[in-house]
Amino acid sequence: MKMKIRKGDNVEVISGREADRGERGEVIKVLPKDGTVVVQGINIRTKHQKQVQSQGRTISPGIVKYEAPIDISNVMLVCPKCNKATRVGIVHDNEMPKRVCKNCDALIDG
Repeated sequence: MKMKIRKGDNVEVISGREADRGERGEVIKVLPKDGTVVVQGINIRTKHQKQVQSQGRTISPGIVKYEAPIDISNVMLVCPKCNKATRVGIVHDNEMPKRVCKNCDALIDG
């Protein structure tokens, strides 16, 4: 599936956990096979890590907080020009597809 959201984009959470709804953050990683994205500061999870030793290295135990993936349908791209959450359109300019804001028709890819 072609993803309209890419790494480095600013997105807004439109649905999901009530604590994260309405929050904005930058996309850290896109997982197209799963249809999910990892957003900085959103969907924080806690993992209780055991001490693990592998290849002569020791990973220290403790409580680790990390960003878990969120479904791509739960986020919307924020337009850099109008600063609103928007749908994304595709326009073919000189044989190269460009992403366009559906609200203000501004190019997102620059």
